[in-house]
Amino acid sequence: MGEFLSLSCALAWATAVILFRLAGLAVPPLALNLFRVTVSCVAFLLTLAVTGTPLWGGAPVGDYLILAASGVIAIAVSDTLFHMSLNRVGAGLNAVVDSLYSPFMVLMAFLLLGERLGPTEIAGMALIITAVLLSTRVRPPQGVTRRTLTAGIAIGAGAMATLAVGIVMAKPVLERHDVLWSTSVRQLGALAALVPASLLAPGRRRTWAVFKPTKVWRYALPGTLLGSYIALLLWIGGMKYTRAGTAAILNQTSTIYILVLATLVLREPFTRRKGLAALLALTGVLLVLGR
Repeated sequence: MGEFLSLSCALAWATAVILFRLAGLAVPPLALNLFRVTVSCVAFLLTLAVTGTPLWGGAPVGDYLILAASGVIAIAVSDTLFHMSLNRVGAGLNAVVDSLYSPFMVLMAFLLLGERLGPTEIAGMALIITAVLLSTRVRPPQGVTRRTLTAGIAIGAGAMATLAVGIVMAKPVLERHDVLWSTSVRQLGALAALVPASLLAPGRRRTWAVFKPTKVWRYALPGTLLGSYIALLLWIGGMKYTRAGTAAILNQTSTIYILVLATLVLREPFTRRKGLAALLALTGVLLVLGR
């Protein structure tokens, strides 16, 4: 059961990435992330109400603050960078860059939590970094310059770094509380940062226009529900009903799904260099998670 949920999570996230890529053609990254976080907050608050889980009063104030800060870093900042990268490099290469999540998690756990690094993990990290560097030599998508491609990969790396920081800093709190509740608090923390940021940022009228129903909702709304709600619930289920290492590896198959869907749906070219980068990245992830 857990294995099925983890694979379903990978497929749901891969489909969401394709939809986000299509929505990003018309919606700026900050606006799309604001839309995602707002809609997902509503979905999670409804889920808490249905399950009878109270949002307030069940934890010390310090835990709320840590989870909120985690949401600001790992959702408000990281996901905005993710959309910026996705718009520049396309879904296929973005999937390769996203594999940096695993080594960044291991590195941050070493720096912040004192977890030890083994030789297998170091080798896996080296393979993933090699794959990302190889990605910079992939032929840019049509209409994208080499400079834009490189910048997009760097921004994607920043997205994974901030995601890892945000999760690792919240790890002790996450271990003490229900994951669904913790996720809801993190989402609300992200929303509390994104609202003033979007009001102060240039082009705020265009940013808030994302909430006016338009054709782009065909991609933004299902992408949000799949990527920021359903995929997360499937991830929780996978972690609950199978071993964490198994679930993590099956979750990473999203890289394969994204590459296939990007080729079939977005017509992104699947070159040998891109395939080699993806293979190196997946091998590195397996080594990092293998322990």
